[in-house]
Amino acid sequence: MSTLLYRGQSYAAHQPSAAKSCVELTYRHEHYNTCREQIRAEMQQHPVLSYRGIRYSK
Repeated sequence: MSTLLYRGQSYAAHQPSAAKSCVELTYRHEHYNTCREQIRAEMQQHPVLSYRGIRYSK
């Protein structure tokens, strides 16, 4: 275990930080994903564009 320092006091971390899972959020009928890097990588592989409801692939 590593020893950490906070405001001059040292302490040992008991548990490693948990990896955050991706969460999809909805706000005012818009969807947002918390894993932007993962979504960006997926979009670069198969980008899909939409114009007035018609979907195009680049």
